[in-house]
Amino acid sequence: MADGQHSILVELTQSQMLHIAQQIAAGMVYLASQHFVHRDLATRNCLVGENLLVKIGDFGMSRDVYSTDYYRVGGHTMLPIRWMPPESIMYRRFTTESDVWSLGVVLWEIFTYGKQPWYQLSNNEVIECITQGRVLQRPRTCPKEVYDLMLGCWQREPYMRLNIREIHALLQSLAKASPVYLDILG
Repeated sequence: MADGQHSILVELTQSQMLHIAQQIAAGMVYLASQHFVHRDLATRNCLVGENLLVKIGDFGMSRDVYSTDYYRVGGHTMLPIRWMPPESIMYRRFTTESDVWSLGVVLWEIFTYGKQPWYQLSNNEVIECITQGRVLQRPRTCPKEVYDLMLGCWQREPYMRLNIREIHALLQSLAKASPVYLDILG
């Protein structure tokens, strides 16, 4: 490292992870209120600044860096299938409800400290898992309440998924709760 540059690696606390999640959900509430469907919500498209201030973006120019996060369809189209619900994979249908599914995957990314969803599987295996109704497992450091929220995002039928406003409200209340009361795995 050059003089004056420091690298400090700190493991995020549960409160910090909930703070990040709450901000992303707030951003998605705003996008939905503007009738905007993001279509590529993932942690790679979130900027984190001072005091863990999070902003949602879409960094299409940086996709080469994340080439393994996308699946090529028909030789041209690249799709972020690891973050997509069944209806988007099978029918290319993108809605606020498909963004809710992606938000559930973003929560999973946060509570795994940035692991790639379905990291142990090939893209074709991921498609098979998602279209067969399998979901990501609960991360070790994830409170049960947050995983239940993820499961609410991953309902197979879009109309059964949690509403983005409900997700934001739940994350706000969890962020205010004492971490002592949140159940995490061993």
